[in-house]
Amino acid sequence: MIPYFTGQPELEAEENHVVWPRRPTSHSHSSSCSPHSEGYDSFEEERAAHLEAQRNANSSASLNSFPDINPIQSFYLSKRHITSGNPTPLPTTLPKITPWRLRDKLKMVNGILLLCLNLDVDPPDVVKTQPSAVLECWVDPHSLPSNKAIEAIGTNLQHQFEALNPRMKYKPLLDPSVDDARKFCMNLRKLAQDERCLFYYNGHGVPKPTASGELWVFNKSYSQYIPVSLWDLQNWLGAPCIYVWDTSSAGYLLSNFVRVAEQRDAELKAQHGGVFPEGVAPYAESLQLAGCLADEQLPMCPDLPADLFTSCLTSPIETAMRWFLLKSGNLPTGITIDMIMQIPGDLKDRRTPLGELNWIFTGVTDTIAWTTFPRETFKKLFRQDLLVAALFRNFLLAERIMKNYHCTPHTWPPLPPTNTHPMWASWDLAIDACVAQLPRLLGLRNSDGETIAEPDKSLADPYQYIPSSFFSDSLTAFDVWLSRGGCALTKRSRLDVDADAHPTHPPYAEIDPLAIPVTCDATYKHDLVPRKPPDQLPIVLQVLLSQGHRLRALISFAQFCDLGPWAVNLALIIGIFPYMLKLLLAPPGDLRPVLIFIWARIVAVDPSAQSDLYSNHVYKYFAQVLSTREEPKFLLIPNASEHRAMCAFVLTSIARGMPEGQRALVKEGVLDTCLSKLEENDFLLRQWIVLCVAQIWAENDEIRDLAIGKDAPQLLMGQLGEEQAPDVRAALLYAISTFLGTSGTVDVNSRGGGGAGSLPSVSEKGHYRIEAGVSTSAVLAVKEDGSPMVRKELVVLISSVVREWRGHFVVCAWIYWEEDRRARASKQGGKVPDDLVSDAIAQWRAGLGMDEWWVETCHQVLSGYFTLFATLLELSIDPYPEVSSCAKTVVDYIMALLLESPFMHLQSSSLSLPPQPSRSLSSYGYSSRSRVTSLQPAPSLNPLAPSSPTQRGIPLSRTDTTTSATSRVTSTLKRTSSFANVLKSLGGYAFTASDEGSPAVNARQRPSDRLSRPPSPNYNAQQYISPYTAEGTTSRRSSPPLSPGRSNAPSPDSDISPVHIMEALIEEDMDRLRARREGAPRRFQETDERVFTSEHDDVRVPLGLGTGADLPDVLPLKSRFYDWCNEYFTEPQMRQVESHEPGSTTYNTQLWRRSRNEKIIGETQTQAEIAPHCEWDRPVSTLHVTGTPSKVGLHAFDTLLVSANDHDSISIWDWAQRRPLGVFSNNNPPSSTITSLRFINDDTDGLVVAGSSDGVVRIYRLCSEPLDGIPVQMVSAFRAMPSLVSIKRGPGLVLDWSQAAGAFAIGGDSRDIVIWDASSETKIDTISTQANSPLTALVADSAICPIVVAGFADGAVKAYDRRIRDAEAVVRTYREHSSWIVGARCQKGSGKDLITASNDGEVHLWDSRYATKSVMNWRLHDRLATFDLHNQAGVFATTSAVTPTHWRSHTTLVHSLPPSQPAVLSRVHHSTGLHHGPSPHTSQYAAAHTSLVFHPNEMLYAVGVADGTIRLLGCKLQERREQVTGGITRPYELPQPKALFETMSVSAAQSNQSFA
Repeated sequence: MIPYFTGQPELEAEENHVVWPRRPTSHSHSSSCSPHSEGYDSFEEERAAHLEAQRNANSSASLNSFPDINPIQSFYLSKRHITSGNPTPLPTTLPKITPWRLRDKLKMVNGILLLCLNLDVDPPDVVKTQPSAVLECWVDPHSLPSNKAIEAIGTNLQHQFEALNPRMKYKPLLDPSVDDARKFCMNLRKLAQDERCLFYYNGHGVPKPTASGELWVFNKSYSQYIPVSLWDLQNWLGAPCIYVWDTSSAGYLLSNFVRVAEQRDAELKAQHGGVFPEGVAPYAESLQLAGCLADEQLPMCPDLPADLFTSCLTSPIETAMRWFLLKSGNLPTGITIDMIMQIPGDLKDRRTPLGELNWIFTGVTDTIAWTTFPRETFKKLFRQDLLVAALFRNFLLAERIMKNYHCTPHTWPPLPPTNTHPMWASWDLAIDACVAQLPRLLGLRNSDGETIAEPDKSLADPYQYIPSSFFSDSLTAFDVWLSRGGCALTKRSRLDVDADAHPTHPPYAEIDPLAIPVTCDATYKHDLVPRKPPDQLPIVLQVLLSQGHRLRALISFAQFCDLGPWAVNLALIIGIFPYMLKLLLAPPGDLRPVLIFIWARIVAVDPSAQSDLYSNHVYKYFAQVLSTREEPKFLLIPNASEHRAMCAFVLTSIARGMPEGQRALVKEGVLDTCLSKLEENDFLLRQWIVLCVAQIWAENDEIRDLAIGKDAPQLLMGQLGEEQAPDVRAALLYAISTFLGTSGTVDVNSRGGGGAGSLPSVSEKGHYRIEAGVSTSAVLAVKEDGSPMVRKELVVLISSVVREWRGHFVVCAWIYWEEDRRARASKQGGKVPDDLVSDAIAQWRAGLGMDEWWVETCHQVLSGYFTLFATLLELSIDPYPEVSSCAKTVVDYIMALLLESPFMHLQSSSLSLPPQPSRSLSSYGYSSRSRVTSLQPAPSLNPLAPSSPTQRGIPLSRTDTTTSATSRVTSTLKRTSSFANVLKSLGGYAFTASDEGSPAVNARQRPSDRLSRPPSPNYNAQQYISPYTAEGTTSRRSSPPLSPGRSNAPSPDSDISPVHIMEALIEEDMDRLRARREGAPRRFQETDERVFTSEHDDVRVPLGLGTGADLPDVLPLKSRFYDWCNEYFTEPQMRQVESHEPGSTTYNTQLWRRSRNEKIIGETQTQAEIAPHCEWDRPVSTLHVTGTPSKVGLHAFDTLLVSANDHDSISIWDWAQRRPLGVFSNNNPPSSTITSLRFINDDTDGLVVAGSSDGVVRIYRLCSEPLDGIPVQMVSAFRAMPSLVSIKRGPGLVLDWSQAAGAFAIGGDSRDIVIWDASSETKIDTISTQANSPLTALVADSAICPIVVAGFADGAVKAYDRRIRDAEAVVRTYREHSSWIVGARCQKGSGKDLITASNDGEVHLWDSRYATKSVMNWRLHDRLATFDLHNQAGVFATTSAVTPTHWRSHTTLVHSLPPSQPAVLSRVHHSTGLHHGPSPHTSQYAAAHTSLVFHPNEMLYAVGVADGTIRLLGCKLQERREQVTGGITRPYELPQPKALFETMSVSAAQSNQSFA
């Protein structure tokens, strides 16, 4: 547990300075993103500074007996990679939860105190002892006349009840008659109405209740006892009510009352059809307290009052102290029992002895009830009403005392016994400490008249009292619970917190039925739960009433709430909410940090607190802290950025889904504050400032219109283009989405809609430009983002635009279709269809009028929406499943609209034609990215839209590439061959042509077809929703979807041209915009009789076609990003995470891995000195995989091997045990293959990175418990090379990774080398290769050196300096090779030695200090296929290629390097297993039939052979050692993985020794 204070808590509290440390690890949602970064110039500096802060925090928090583990920089392991922005799904086996709010909070305002004493006359069935108890309400009836005595008793009883609740009105009924009892009871119910009332019955002067449940009163002349049945009493009082039975045999009344009440309730339900009528309280829910059982008599001890049960309930302090002294026996000198009534002080003043005792008693009894009763019972009895809580609290004392006199008080509902609870010992100790001070407090004298003790006259008070240490001791015990593993997990027991409340999830969150966890790890351990909560929790709540202990108690509460939602839920049940609300109204300066922290946790667990924060106007407090300048003289809060982020979160929660809260925050200036702080250094603060803006204007037209005047969208756009943190980029897209109409409410079924609203301050044309400009600018800024979470939010944003401007998107889809058909026909050499698109666009522009500005605006808007449509098609084949599912939902919705539009029935259109047989695009030499549509690039649409990013690179000579972002067309055709197949697969009915061109039919059967499904992310929450069978949506038609032939469009008409339909669809969108601006949204139905008249030739085209009036409402998509961000404040932030907590399993595992890794590195460094002199042909292991292992990777420390065949199959092996761990599909397109494969994060668990020739990089993590046979889980996937060059034979994607820098260098079939940062998941640099051939080898594995070395297919080797731009970036060019560069590697530890190999068999050693000439070169093969260099040993290896003339075997050579004597160390031959030689062009990609890789540390290497065999060979170190030493050494053995428990035992032993 990280301490809250830098020193002792008491000292820090006195100085009014609380040090709130940040969480010692990175933000749970962003790996390597600093939670608190100020003054850093770059994201890398921010991350480095954060890692240093982690080391400092760990060194101060770790125990000296445990070794300090410096954090290893790992990537793609943060929460966003596990969840992709989806909230953690709830387990299906949720235990019952206890909401802390009271659904029906009843008040008590009236009560009847019915006393049947009949003084001086004993009841006939009661025989009193002699002596006997006589005191009634502390009044001796024999000391006054009977008539005055009973009045005094009634008055005292009324005062005692008023002390419990002074706001209630009590009516004493003294020895009443039946008529009086009936009258007052009925009047009581009349006054109470539907509220609860009190009925107190004292029957000490009447006979005992009968066995049938009748109590006794008097007649008017007091000559007879009159029985009153419980049925009559219930008729008089009604329900709800609370009854107190202080009479002997009270058990008869309680049991019979329950019987009668249940009977009446059953009859009432039967009268109403088995359902209890609404608004009527059941009689059985009435509360009862009885003084004894049915066969028991009240105690008559003369030293105790006769109404002992009443005394315990109404004056517990005096009764408890009197009984304590009786029980103790030996009283202090000069103290009598009667002096108890003279204890000075006031019950309401906690600084006095009597007030402090009452305060302690409240804490003790609350604790007993909290730890004994069920949570629901505790909440109902102790937190619903002040009088009910006091009576049941005091009842615990009555039970304790009266059971010592063979009397058993009991209640309804029944409660478990508490008379032996250990907390009573603490209460006795507090009484004993007070009694010990009584002589001094009262100034007593002994029997001889000598003064025993006198009050201190020097004080202003008449006495001096030493306060009890009860509360400070309880706080200490609470802190010990927190610091000694309070959050630890244990086995389930009866007192575990999740017996009533879920331990890890907020009980108030909506459960999304689609959020089903798909995980291959045992995430939920149902056998382990948080241990029993601390007993002192109610006492800590009581301490909040003391100003002296308040700060310390709040800090303890904050620590407890930081344990998780289960802790916050317990704190709310215990009653912390009203205390926190009152403290916010006038908080002292020293309480600000802790109050902000606690409120952030409360709001995160229970969003319903927003109504309380709004109604009490306490949001002003958080707005003030957020707006205060972050300077010491203005904001006296440590870690101000994080606390301001918490304030932003609380304000965001107030605004979410509450228009009143949104308006209040705008009035308070929160929107202006947020817009002014978008460039804060702390990324967490930036994230929540943006989310606050999103929730303030979500679904609020008035505020969105106000935001336009403040240039809010433009400010967000500017930040989006510069933001480095993926969480903030996703938040910015979320904010823009809510601006454009998506829903931000907690309701998972609320999708929103309506675009940007009405925007009354903007003209119609300006409104038209704003929505298009904002959406297009956002798409251009992040369409190629590396984070799946960001891309998913981008799809949500586009979906909101599609819903409102669907007519424009139908036009864009038609344009794409026609342009694609023309391009395909041109490539196939057939007849090219007429250019309908160009003619239609030209006619459409001509029909817009003479205003050139408006014509250009409309064209720009349509061009912008075409960019969005093309981006949607890109995202529909996104490598990340969740992103593609969302995009497919939107694309299919547009396609469904296109199918039902009039475009289907144009004679001149090809839309209704069946799809043509498709062939591989490579056969045409055609790239789907090379075509420019008729919609030319549009300039910026308005001042809100920044200019589109420029595309780096030089035009390629072999084929065209995209010339502008807005004209780039999707690569969908690469997957589906034609857009028609997409249409065909949409509904399964559009076309009836054969499946001849379907890739699924014509594609050759691959081995991966029989593999497990491709790995999915952990929480794949977003699912595809069909536009026809959408679940959870309300369709506006019940009939099946119409086929194109039965569409409600008109029959083919030669008078209708494409421009008419374009104008009609666009005009309908404009009509929808006008309806929005008028505040009356309009739905266009199929029967809409309105028509659109073309301005050209009076052609009438029906409106309503293509608008989707008969399709379900599936758009906009619902984002779960806000709920995911909300989870940050439900996770522990102030304590060590498990990986840094000494003694935890994760810590021990990490410690073991670190020790093992260091040992391996140390051993291999020694072996690396000998290895260049040894042979490398010792067999180690042989594996057999499916297909040709074209790529192989070895883990640096674990005995793991990953291989990929020439299609898309990836297999993982334990090579030491020769055991396959799993095989799965990489889900490549049919015409692509895996061209890069390796491990990253080797120091930790390790991730598998697979780069495929379609430009996609997929990252997987290994799972401890595979799901469905899949041993990995997808962590991330992104399109690393969006601009690919289509060539017949290329390297695909070439990838290099720098672990120290956390960056990928990626090249291949492209004119650029792209540097991707793993922390920000963005492209941080793009280097133009300045070459006319593809890149085939890449070296960039250096965290410090900015030099990138690349080899090319023409034999050139170039070195680039990333610090230099444009053509000058090439600092070295080596041209000694004349053919394809197979590999390039730099010697580790050497900044100047570079080794390259080409496929003509030449290997060159270069010294970077020389400009053009190699130092050494060798020709080792006629044709060389693979090359690799060992990281530590001075050796390299090559493998010969399989050629049409040499195809029966491979030859692998291992060669030494200087400073050793260069020579061939080993020559190993491998049989290929082929039956014939390969064709000259077997594969589109190079390096087929074999693979080669050295182990990163060990002296061994792996060779993949064409027959599917992977051979691992090692170095013969033993022979060399014998030659060098002349002795006999042990043979070289591979390091075997040690058992974790053995290593932990050794580590524990070492720790114990160091501790000793």
